[in-house]
Amino acid sequence: MNHLKEPFEKKFEANCFKLITEAYDSLVIKAKMTILKWNENSITKNLNDFIENNPKSLQWRITPNVEQPVGKDKKKEPVDANKLSRIDLRFVTINSNYRYKYYMEAKNLKENDSDLKKRYIEDGIKSFLDGKYPGECLLGYILEGDLKKTVYGINNLLKNYAKEYEILKLKPHRICHSYYESVHNCGFIIKHLMFDFTSIEHIANQKPPLHL
Repeated sequence: MNHLKEPFEKKFEANCFKLITEAYDSLVIKAKMTILKWNENSITKNLNDFIENNPKSLQWRITPNVEQPVGKDKKKEPVDANKLSRIDLRFVTINSNYRYKYYMEAKNLKENDSDLKKRYIEDGIKSFLDGKYPGECLLGYILEGDLKKTVYGINNLLKNYAKEYEILKLKPHRICHSYYESVHNCGFIIKHLMFDFTSIEHIANQKPPLHL
């Protein structure tokens, strides 16, 4: 069955990327510059609302939810949700006898804010590498400054960490506006979707094709 699951998982990830990217486009146009004052939970919640209202989420049978408790313990025993970590965004779909989940953790970023960049590393990248969060996808919300310079700043900080903390590298992507990958020990890949909220003009210039 693995030969059937893998293509479905890749398609599921692509659909999740499609939904979050279209939600971003809609949110920037609707909220405009007021979003620059929002915390990341508010941004994620509004992105989640746009995803739920996107007809494609019904067509693809994908359900999103926010602030989902996650933990390492896979035993079928009652757990205290207050003791579990919470990841910002989870997508769920069911195919045949399998339930597939895709997780995204979000962090606010600003070009000239080193504390936010360190938090992106410590609470974002590190949390995936340590197994605190399941999955492999980080959302960066750019609220001030230049996106590329912000990523450059993250990479400069990463050079001071251990070898397993590899830098973010820009990769071409059919769906996402600004897509980066960082390859870590044992080939573990973290996918970084950078969403620039500082202007709405870039959407018309950088928006990828709508088809998958």
